[in-house]
Amino acid sequence: MQTDRSLLLKLYAVDTVVVTVILGPMLRSLGGGRYLLYRDAVSTPRSYVTDTALGIGGAPARAVPQDWLLGVLSPVVDGGIVVVALLGVGLVLAGVGFGRLAARVVPAAGHAGACFAAIVSVWNPFVAERLLQGHWSLLVSYGALGWVIVAVLDRPDGFRDWLMLAALFAWAGFTPSGSILGGVVAVAAMVASGSSGRRYARLASTWVVGALPWLVASLLGGATTTSSGVGVEAFGIRSEPWLGLPGTAAGLGGIWNADAVPGSRTVWWAAVATAAFVLVVAIGGIELWRNHRDSYTWKCFAGCAAVALMAVAAAATGPGEAVLTWLVETVPGAGLLRDTHKYVALAVPFYAIAACAAIGVFTRWVPAAFAVATGVLLVVAPLPDLGWGVGGSIRTVALPDSFRQAAQVITADHGVVAIYPPGQIRRYSFTGTPSLNPLPRMLRAPVADGGALTVDGVAVDESSGRGAEVEAALRDGGDQDRLAGLGVGWVVVEGGDIPRELRKLTPAMTSAELTVFRIPGDIAPGGASAGARAAAWAAHLLWLAALLSGVVVLARRDQRVRSTDAG
Repeated sequence: MQTDRSLLLKLYAVDTVVVTVILGPMLRSLGGGRYLLYRDAVSTPRSYVTDTALGIGGAPARAVPQDWLLGVLSPVVDGGIVVVALLGVGLVLAGVGFGRLAARVVPAAGHAGACFAAIVSVWNPFVAERLLQGHWSLLVSYGALGWVIVAVLDRPDGFRDWLMLAALFAWAGFTPSGSILGGVVAVAAMVASGSSGRRYARLASTWVVGALPWLVASLLGGATTTSSGVGVEAFGIRSEPWLGLPGTAAGLGGIWNADAVPGSRTVWWAAVATAAFVLVVAIGGIELWRNHRDSYTWKCFAGCAAVALMAVAAAATGPGEAVLTWLVETVPGAGLLRDTHKYVALAVPFYAIAACAAIGVFTRWVPAAFAVATGVLLVVAPLPDLGWGVGGSIRTVALPDSFRQAAQVITADHGVVAIYPPGQIRRYSFTGTPSLNPLPRMLRAPVADGGALTVDGVAVDESSGRGAEVEAALRDGGDQDRLAGLGVGWVVVEGGDIPRELRKLTPAMTSAELTVFRIPGDIAPGGASAGARAAAWAAHLLWLAALLSGVVVLARRDQRVRSTDAG
């Protein structure tokens, strides 16, 4: 146990240093009134638990339960601090989790091997590109994967063990895609541990607890549960220079958005970096085959990696796109599979194990410190621009005072809010990059959203439901009676293009960036039903209870270990 504790301390220390190097600009601005507003990453001083945050506002539940948790925590701690702290903790724990997994499978590689596995799981193109896309919450979910695998390999037996696993699934379920990733690696670990059918049933029910917020929101939120096949091509993996689709997937790169790629991955150097990365994995793989052939665990995760990477690459070909298009248009919830690059994360468990084994090979020729240095030279050095906010790309900004003023003016008791022009993506002068609109997260009233999603000018998801009707009313001039009949009590106009009918109203607030109008008269009832709201709250509270119970179980387990060691 003393050895395990020593390893944990080293893993936490190593990953804290690595994550600090990656998130430096964001960590430096903590508490300084600056916030993330970079592509899909949005943090605000204060968020509210609205129907939108609960995932029942009529749009697809893409940010559940993260927005609810921010709405709960930000009245206590500034939302900018919460987001960066969650991201930092998630990445640190990702490294520790995969380091623990590697140490379990390849103990002969020692602490050096486990620490290198932890570095590889954090310093890689997948993490870099998801940071550049602003998917901080997916990286929080990613942090749970190694821990889920180890918990399942431990063959949970008693109530506390299953409660701990439920907490890990809740952590992975910070985003819907994270839930899917957590479920897949858990099944792979169940196969590796030779579990029975009854244990699979328990695993499924435990997984559902962690996924409840977005499952309930999808069932009761009013949004369509299938997706447009147009998004399959738009979100397909993108080939990097000299690598082709299989090579790009093997290097954990290829995110669909070419603008969310580190500079070093946009030129021929991507092939060199991938070759070095894959070389480490190959050396470790050969070592595993030669000297750990009896271990079923690494073989299961090697198979998981191979299937995931081949499927991701195949999904960007003609036949693969056809199959995936049919799935997302036919099977409810299959839209989560459109962004196929997310699923290269399923290769990381094997990559971490192989990286650990590779260090075991290197230590036969050189001391452990030199072995790790060699590994770092092959993995970290070829991706230098992951450091310091991915080459300084990701940095926090100061939000204009007008956003805070609008949040104070708009009340929660006068209908929903419509924002004009429609659409979630904005290009603000104070950010310099495209970003999501922060206003929906800052307002006490829910924002009407049709769920439209556009990529490179192509509408991959069309607006639907009441949100689409509100958008049409604004485009047609913003008739007050029509808006009131749709439950709209407030309209926020960004810029100077005000719909003609709204010009007849006296603004409730004006600024250089925003104009806020209060729609007079009686506003038709809108929003989710009381039953849907109660069910969504119950699902989120159960999710939070599962998460916190795991913390309690872990604390008591650690206390018992300390008492045993002292005795």
